[in-house]
Amino acid sequence: MAWLGIIVALLVILIVLVDTFEVMLLPRRVTHGFRLARIYYRSAWVVWRAFARLYPAGRRRNGILGCFGPLSLIGLMLLWALGLIFGFAILFWSLRDGLSLPSGETHRFITFFYFSGTNFFTLGYGDALPITGWSRALSMLEAGMGLGFLAVVISYLPVLYQAFSKREITISLLDARAGSPPTAGELLRRFAAAGSLPQLRPLLVDWERWAAELLESHLSFPVLSFYRSQHDNQSWLATLTVILDTSALLIAGATGADNHQARLTFAMARHAAVDLCLIFQSLPLPLDASRVTAEDLADLQNSLRQAGATISDNQNLQSAIAELRALYEPFILALAKHLQLAIPRIQPSKPPVDNWQTSPWKQQSPALGDLPTAITEADHFG
Repeated sequence: MAWLGIIVALLVILIVLVDTFEVMLLPRRVTHGFRLARIYYRSAWVVWRAFARLYPAGRRRNGILGCFGPLSLIGLMLLWALGLIFGFAILFWSLRDGLSLPSGETHRFITFFYFSGTNFFTLGYGDALPITGWSRALSMLEAGMGLGFLAVVISYLPVLYQAFSKREITISLLDARAGSPPTAGELLRRFAAAGSLPQLRPLLVDWERWAAELLESHLSFPVLSFYRSQHDNQSWLATLTVILDTSALLIAGATGADNHQARLTFAMARHAAVDLCLIFQSLPLPLDASRVTAEDLADLQNSLRQAGATISDNQNLQSAIAELRALYEPFILALAKHLQLAIPRIQPSKPPVDNWQTSPWKQQSPALGDLPTAITEADHFG
């Protein structure tokens, strides 16, 4: 019986240590089937989504869904810590003669769990003491493991939040360029109206790098996918969709921009969408016909032509866009369904109001020419 307990204990400890290494330290995708963190996140996310659906769609539901990322990370760390404490408790319980217990205390499992916990967190109250060589060695090993675990956790959080902050910068920059929520049609219209379509190339270069950083950070730290943006009408998935839509439009027929760079950006952004879909094992979904309609493309063509830009005729544009959408939209839709994130249409249904134009005290701030009024209001409220 003692040997069975030792085998079970070593197995529990090994599973927790391997899972901690793969999640926190291994900077690559893990392909083997059994992972404690994967089981934990799948189960917790299903329950959390079901709880969030009890509330109507809107700000409250988004707020609940937005809490999942940080809370799930805390829960995962607690699960790892309890797993290690439980594993060492089984070891001490299996070899129970190695401890000196307070008078009147029996060799119950809860006593060994308590002793394991004091070792892991290096409390050392002294009421239960190791008295044999193996028990002292195990106590030192668990204490060292507890210190190492806390050090890894402390070093992990800044890296995670730096990656999150870096991701959000590009999302925020899209506000004044593509509206809120952002759309590819609005972005091209604004650049065309300003006569700045040739200046899209630096933006495409930045997007290519952003998509590469998104892929690397979210493959290394999948929990970042559950971290939501500050505004409910923005998200990393919506930004990735706008990048793909814009690149597809430029490839399909809009002239005046760098077509080669658009292809490079499209390739990198699609790579990110496909690999992230693979991480969550979400099956691609059929194209959403309502997201890009013939009327949307016709409106986009008219607005671009009025702004002085040149774009291919409607029939050629529709066929080219449909072909390109089939390469990325099924994966975007699968991610949106799994993560409960909204993705934008290719063309806004109504003129968007940017986030920078609104405030908690006014439905919409003054026009750009009246900025001093807006600044005075912000200064007044601190």
